[in-house]
Amino acid sequence: MHFKLIIAFVEDDKTDLVLDTARDNGAKGATVINNARGEGLKQTKTFFGLSLETQRDVLLFLVEEHLSRHILEKIAKVAEFDNKSGTGIAFQIDVEDAIGVTRQVLELNQEIEDKL
Repeated sequence: MHFKLIIAFVEDDKTDLVLDTARDNGAKGATVINNARGEGLKQTKTFFGLSLETQRDVLLFLVEEHLSRHILEKIAKVAEFDNKSGTGIAFQIDVEDAIGVTRQVLELNQEIEDKL
């Protein structure tokens, strides 16, 4: 089984929405890294050295490759990445090898058998 890693940088108030959407569309779990910072086309504004930007979370989803594009599109829609500037980004990368995903593979195999 081949996997992709979806990496999403989202506003912290949308983290739960993105997690739920990914799970509803086939993701079996996620890793959340809180309090990330980023900078886009425009520099962040500060006030006495404090950033005025909202906090971001980094979400990591290791998903089966055939589900990855669908999940990526769904989370981009609910997080409004293309509608508003500065709401976040998501992308996927190939995973050459993964260890510790035996239970995920068993669950995915069961789902595929149930659909057939």
